[in-house]
Amino acid sequence: MSEDVVPRDELRAAIEARKELGDDAEPALIEAFVERIEKQLAGRQRESEQSLRRKREHQKEMVLGSMALSIPILIVAAVFTGLAGVIVVCGALVLIAVVTAR
Repeated sequence: MSEDVVPRDELRAAIEARKELGDDAEPALIEAFVERIEKQLAGRQRESEQSLRRKREHQKEMVLGSMALSIPILIVAAVFTGLAGVIVVCGALVLIAVVTAR
């Protein structure tokens, strides 16, 4: 990971607090520190899931939009150029689907 889950200064502060408070407060300090880490990890996971959901929605919109636009283009291609035009339009649809999937 390129980013720290918890900033180093917070980690140092927790270690210093443990040294100052002694062994009696250690379980509470550790518990609070672990809770903070868990909250940050849960937030990152939520952000990642939202990003993935937005990406999938965009892919779906692009493919459905290109399919809707291809209907009249297919008709025009079939009338004026025949099978070769239809093949080109279908190839463009495949290309759009592949590019949006990446």
